[in-house]
Amino acid sequence: MAEEIQIAGAGTTAKTRNPIVVAVLAVITLAIYLVFWWYFINRELADLGRAKGTSELGDSPAKSTLALFPGALLIVPALWTTVTTFKRVQAAQRLTGQTPINGWLGLVLYIVLSPALYAYMQSGLNGAAGSDSPDGPAHEISNAVPYLFDEESLERAVRGIERAVNIAA
Repeated sequence: MAEEIQIAGAGTTAKTRNPIVVAVLAVITLAIYLVFWWYFINRELADLGRAKGTSELGDSPAKSTLALFPGALLIVPALWTTVTTFKRVQAAQRLTGQTPINGWLGLVLYIVLSPALYAYMQSGLNGAAGSDSPDGPAHEISNAVPYLFDEESLERAVRGIERAVNIAA
């Protein structure tokens, strides 16, 4: 299900979650899962920010969660925390050498089908969690996500495929 990854320099862990599961659970639990997920991703981002020596990734996951709920009753706080958390995901990707998720696509997903936005954000977080190393992408290729196929990454991919096959079976 969710694989825990050590956040280098933070002494805490982050989870790589299946983006589809995040979207589905947000719907079938009537957003109860979303509130918990929101707290955990903001805590993971704040931990990564402390490890990287930046406040760009936030410092109060509780405030972000309260802005989502019960802040959604006032509408504006929920919109604000959605935008700022999305920006934190992008910043985490930049800090770890990943190509950030697209803000315009995020806006379209939020307007059309918000659970898809949560899946998109989780996919960005998964990329940031798996790339926190000095051996990040060696170069940027326009309009493409650069990949490095080192031994550890391939083994992690194989484990993920095996888990997916076991879940589907």
